[in-house]
Amino acid sequence: MSAPPSFGMPPFVVALVLGAALMHATWNAMLRSGLDRLWSMTLMCVVAAAFSAVAIFFLPLPAAASWPYAILSSALQIGYCLFLVRAYEKGELGQVYPVARGSAPLLVALGAAVFAGERLAPQAMAGLALVSGGIVALSLGKDRPDLRSTVAALITGGFIAGYMVTDGVGVRLSGHAFSYVAWMTLAQGAPMPFVYLAIRRRFPPLRLDPETLKALGGGVLGFLGYGVVVWALSRAPMAQVSGLRETAILFAAIIGALFLKERFTVRRGVCAVMITAGALLLAS
Repeated sequence: MSAPPSFGMPPFVVALVLGAALMHATWNAMLRSGLDRLWSMTLMCVVAAAFSAVAIFFLPLPAAASWPYAILSSALQIGYCLFLVRAYEKGELGQVYPVARGSAPLLVALGAAVFAGERLAPQAMAGLALVSGGIVALSLGKDRPDLRSTVAALITGGFIAGYMVTDGVGVRLSGHAFSYVAWMTLAQGAPMPFVYLAIRRRFPPLRLDPETLKALGGGVLGFLGYGVVVWALSRAPMAQVSGLRETAILFAAIIGALFLKERFTVRRGVCAVMITAGALLLAS
């Protein structure tokens, strides 16, 4: 397995990961505003799987050594989807998103150190602390989510850390980042209709209404966004990519305030500055 570079992330990679963060926050807002969030999530996953099914015909097979990681990642991401939907049942975007995303970078750093032998420079450690501390602090205060939403969000963060570390190792073994993304996404998305059916017992009526179109658009954004992230994992240390991606909370706070009519308080603004400063340190 080739070692990740020890230097800071190239500006081009930084820009792409920030773009992926915006796409991630956007599709989460689409999910949170959905009427049947489990169905919306299912459609998003099916759309991503459909794109992947087409892409695999134009890509080489990933190396055999990466297949166990792709399968494990797909299973972890199904768990992530289910707990994220549960967290959004009562929790707002600005409440759930920080807890789920904020608990992931520290776990990713720990997992990368244990399983991939990565070590962060002091400034990266400081950046990771700022990013994680700022995001978690956003979930505190009078407008914090209820206990069940918080627990679901924390479990979601555990799944995020798990699949980020898994994909960070798997993509480096694959020999082709985009091929790995395509096969992993197909393995994750294809079972989702059966997961929905097991939970709800029957599918809802199929209509090309605004809710469906929103979910389909979210699926496209999710596919593109995570494809960029997995590609970045093959170019830079896992914890740096994960930490920089968590700047999605900035975009989520803005989107939540503008489009979902959620509060954006001074406390949230201060935490946003912490996250931004931490992201700059991580990318240096």
